[in-house]
Amino acid sequence: MAAIDFDKFARRQRARWWAMRFVVYGLLVTWAIVSLFPLFWTISTSFKTAPDVMKGNIVPWYDFTPSWLGWRSLGLSPDALTQTSTVRDEFMHRLWNSALISGTASALAVFLGSLAAYGLSRFSYKFGHMRNSDISFFFLSQLIMPPVVLALPFLVLYKQLALLDTFGGLIAVYTLMVLPIVIWIMRDQFATIPVELEEAALVDGLSIWGAFSRIIVPLVAPGMVAAFILALILCWNEYFFAALLTSTNTNTLPVMIASQTGSQGINWWSMAALSTAGILPLVFVGILLEKHIIAGMTAGAVK
Repeated sequence: MAAIDFDKFARRQRARWWAMRFVVYGLLVTWAIVSLFPLFWTISTSFKTAPDVMKGNIVPWYDFTPSWLGWRSLGLSPDALTQTSTVRDEFMHRLWNSALISGTASALAVFLGSLAAYGLSRFSYKFGHMRNSDISFFFLSQLIMPPVVLALPFLVLYKQLALLDTFGGLIAVYTLMVLPIVIWIMRDQFATIPVELEEAALVDGLSIWGAFSRIIVPLVAPGMVAAFILALILCWNEYFFAALLTSTNTNTLPVMIASQTGSQGINWWSMAALSTAGILPLVFVGILLEKHIIAGMTAGAVK
């Protein structure tokens, strides 16, 4: 009788375990589908014609036959790559602008943010009634402010400083935009490093800067890479300031994507093709730095 009860208990436990796994994996699969569907929709739309877009066809080779119409209009289809295309030249120009501005702003934000985060994690500051935690929250609170509030002040300031439609002006804005989130990420990274390592380095004759650059930075390098990737994504996708503070020379990809409209309405196929081409560089960067991203994101999970 006891053996029978034990078998029933074991079966119930296995059934409960399988049910739990089914629920967990079902939720994960559902969330993956919801998260990836916009990307799938964008890529599939880039291979549609106007009637397919208007009918809402989704599944390629079932609802519609893929076409290079959207890519051909941008000079990016296989048959158009060997031909001269002003649209493709403009795309490459915007792609270079986005890469230069986003990469420089992200690197500068990681450099400045790492220094600020290191100071907040190792030293005690007092600015009026504000302490370290208040200063950290002040940085984070900058993300709450809607960008439109800063539109007029930045426009007037940049006009006076002759920074409109310049690389330096947009890099400065992007750096300020992503600096708060970089500071918060790096502050948690530095908090996982024991202070004893720096004390031992100081005893061995290193200065504070020497201990920071030779001991601490190599340990938090994965976190710096993760912060850089996050800042790069935010800068790469930014549209408001790029449209406000630039005109011709330094326009970025988001501005070009938003301009895919004509007398007949929005050219969804061209916009989708341009969006897909703009996403690919970030995908390649994510694949190349995948290990560093995972290590950086999990570095602060276990102390």
